[in-house]
Order: sequence, then structure tokens, then C-alpha cells
Amino acid sequence: MDYQLDLHGQMLMEQYHERQAVYHRLAQEALEALRQALKKQHVAVIALEHRVKTELSLAGKLELKGAKYHTLDDVTDIMGMRVVTFYSDDVDKVAAIVNEIFKVDWSYSVDKRKLHRLDSFGYNSLHYICTLPKSVVDDPDIPLLNELRFEIQMRTALQHVWSTLDHDTAYKDGGVNIPREYQRQFNRLAGMLELVDDEFSRLRNVLTDYRRQMLALEASGQLDKVDLNGDTFRRYLEAQPFARLNKRIAAINQAELYPVPMMPFLRVLQKLGFETLGDVNRLIEEHSDDAYRLAVSQLGTTDLDILSENIGLQNLCFVYVLKRGGGPAELCQIYDWLNGSDSGNMALAKTLFEQARTLSFMTI
Repeated sequence: MDYQLDLHGQMLMEQYHERQAVYHRLAQEALEALRQALKKQHVAVIALEHRVKTELSLAGKLELKGAKYHTLDDVTDIMGMRVVTFYSDDVDKVAAIVNEIFKVDWSYSVDKRKLHRLDSFGYNSLHYICTLPKSVVDDPDIPLLNELRFEIQMRTALQHVWSTLDHDTAYKDGGVNIPREYQRQFNRLAGMLELVDDEFSRLRNVLTDYRRQMLALEASGQLDKVDLNGDTFRRYLEAQPFARLNKRIAAINQAELYPVPMMPFLRVLQKLGFETLGDVNRLIEEHSDDAYRLAVSQLGTTDLDILSENIGLQNLCFVYVLKRGGGPAELCQIYDWLNGSDSGNMALAKTLFEQARTLSFMTI
């Protein structure tokens, strides 16, 4: 292909052709080293990409800026990598990992986040120029692997999306003067996205602190201060708080217990007004005997020998409703919350109510 290159540019292009295989090997080694390091540090990223500049791309760069490059080594982004993170503070974590496993050329690296320009959001990447140390790869036959520089861009998902949109609209290029009104709209959008980016990171930190606080309260036994939610209820279930009641109920018919998901009961408990793990704990302490009596009325005349592990919690919920004056309609709601609305749920509720009517805990 015929490029508009001067003699110096042509020499650089020839050198590029000679080194192409090395650049591709460099990309593979660097990518795998970074992927393993991120995995080891448990840093989740949205994308980890790499590319080696095509001949066309390099030629275009040399046509525009060839005079500034004394040698091909001065073109530091022939091999480039991009790491896209979920949160803005993860960019700094990735940067620390990059600094740990690669040699960073600080004289060429730049933190564009420090530009603080309203219209620069999509370009606020952290750019490091690196080389591979021998601790990553040491191939005496290819010493260039430890000498060639490459670029790593680190940015958030929102920065990446904005950069792509901004590039596609190309409103700053093309020789067209865009009215200030439209430029201002772009800048406002960039500012809004930057705020959203920061708020996502702040919110994650707040939620992390909240989870740690809940864990500390659980560990200290202060269950009345532990909110009842998906995280806390899941951990609570790991301690098998309903196992003792389940075994008592299973013993009625010498039945076998088989595991079933318990998380659906979170909705039931919340609907019944339970707000903390302390509330759930009191449900067990105060109503287990009556839940057992209800199970006896249900199972005593049957030969059921297989029961699900939710039998204890289910009966606790039934007893809780019944002892507060609830009837078939309220029992039917529990079935609806667990299984979805169904015409058969009311029949189940009426049968259950009749079985419970003669029990001592009934308030009617």
C-alpha cells in the first residue's frame, strides 16, 4: 500500500514489519501476566483488551507525527492494553497491580484524571507506559521482549462508554463549528456522568462499611441491631437456626428431611413485619413448641416419611399468623407469597385452619 511517508517514516515502517512477531508475543505475555495478577488480587474488571497497531494505523500516525519519533522505540503505543473497571477507585487498584508486575516509565505515563476539565470525562484514563521485566518473561533469544515499551490505559466503564460516544459523534472534528449550545450540552452530560461515576464508588464503599457493621453485630450476638435483608438472612441460614425444630417435626413420622431453598421465606418474614434478625430469633424461641404442635396435627394421621427442610420455618409463620387472630385469608397470603397466587392456595389455607382450630394456642 502506498503511504505518504518520508524516508525516515519508511525506515520506521520497515522496522515495524521486522518486529511484528515480537509485538504480538509481547501482547500475549503482558495480557496473561496482568490477567493472573488481577485474579490473584480478586479485582474484577469489565474488560481486559489488547491490540497491536495495524500497518494502516501506524502509517497514519507516522504521516502526521513521524518527525517526532527518532526511532520506532519512541512509538510507545504500538502494543496497547486497556483495562475497564466497574468503579473509579478500582482504577487505582489496577494501577497498583500494573506498577507491581511491570516496569512503569513515569516520564511518559500520565494521569489524565488530573486534568479536571469538564469536557475531558471520556479521556480521564490513567495511561502507563511499561516494559516487561524478566520476572514476567525471560527469553534470551528475544531480548526485545524486555525492551519494547507498551501502553496500558485504565478507565471506568462510564468513561469508556462516553469516550466511544464522543468519538462516534466526532463533534469536535470535521472542520464544522458546532454551536456553543450543543457543546455546552455535551459538557453537561460529561459532568453528569463523572458525578455518577464518583457516586457509584462512594455508594459501594458505604455498602461495604454497612456489611462489615452488620457482620460485627452478628458476631457479637446483637441480632436486634442487624437488619433483615438478603445478605443477613443468607448468613443467618448458614447457622441452620431451624434445624432443631425440623428434627422434632421429622421425628413425628420418622421422616427424612431433604434440602430446599429457604431464601423465599425472606419475603414472607418481611411481609409479616419482621425487621431484624432478632425478630426472627424470637420467632423461633417463642413459637417453636406451637409450630411443633401444629405439625403433629398435620402429620399425626399420615404416613409421610419425606419432609422439606422448610417445614419448621413454614409452620412458625403459620403459628405467628394464627396466634394474632389470622384466619384462612391470612394463611392463604403466606401460600401466595411463597408459591404465587393460585386458586388452590385458599383450599390449603382452609384445611390448615381447620387442623389448627383445636390447638391450645389459638386465640379464637
